[in-house]
Amino acid sequence: MAIDIGNAPCSWGVEFADDPRNPPWRQVLRDCAAAGYRGIELGPVGYMPEDAAILADALAENDLTLIGGVVFRPFHDPTSWDTVLDAAERTIRALNHHGAKHLVLIDSISEVRAPTAGRPNEAVQLDAEAWTAFRERIMHVTRLGTDAGLTVSIHPHAAGFMDFEPEIERLLEQTDERALKICFDTGHHSYAGYDPVEFMRRHIDRISYVHFKDINPRVKADVVANRTGFYDACGQGIFCNLGQGDVDFAEVQKILTTAKFEGWCTVEQDCDPTLDIDPLADAKANRSYLTTIGF
Repeated sequence: MAIDIGNAPCSWGVEFADDPRNPPWRQVLRDCAAAGYRGIELGPVGYMPEDAAILADALAENDLTLIGGVVFRPFHDPTSWDTVLDAAERTIRALNHHGAKHLVLIDSISEVRAPTAGRPNEAVQLDAEAWTAFRERIMHVTRLGTDAGLTVSIHPHAAGFMDFEPEIERLLEQTDERALKICFDTGHHSYAGYDPVEFMRRHIDRISYVHFKDINPRVKADVVANRTGFYDACGQGIFCNLGQGDVDFAEVQKILTTAKFEGWCTVEQDCDPTLDIDPLADAKANRSYLTTIGF
């Protein structure tokens, strides 16, 4: 089974490029390599150098492959379209510079959806016109990525407008499976209130990339009940070490093996960088755990 395991800057608390709490990007590369990973995601565009030569040298120094990059922007908000396009174009340029394959699209957190993360029956829905425009913005960026030779995937995310299974299924039905794939995040699917293993069984043929994330069920119950914001939930430890939460990673491994999945699976353990945590230790523990189940 030709599966490579990577990690991402969000496991070091990097969510936004300009957050002064971010650790130095070179440290993240060093830690990632030291923890036993072969690749890393770009992180929010602008966090790592956009000077291709500088980043290429640093990746080579740490024997890391750049896996892909995420456009984490408000696709749901038509007034933010310029920022979506800017992030998409810069991310695509960076990925092409370094031979990365995966362009991942995430509708970022919406104020009106944040209180109902994990509450699908209560969440505000887009009307028909807004949904069509939302879908077309996703597909516009998809075309930019595919025209650049990238594999483009949609990544459902807590507190955005692409979160719950009915929304995912609707988008999949309305888009070309040859153009738009799924970056499946095991943790976000559990956060939304669904079974990630069952979803993977149904849609493995459309999954091009996987994010490994685990969920502490006690924290999940608390944050859903209390309508806690996503980043506050991260600070409460909703994303725990792999194998310690409610995601059945042994079954995930079986599904990927049976499907003869090839490519990258990336560990993501979103955390609050201000807390007393040790991202390197977590990264090592997660890599060790994946080894025990056959990755």
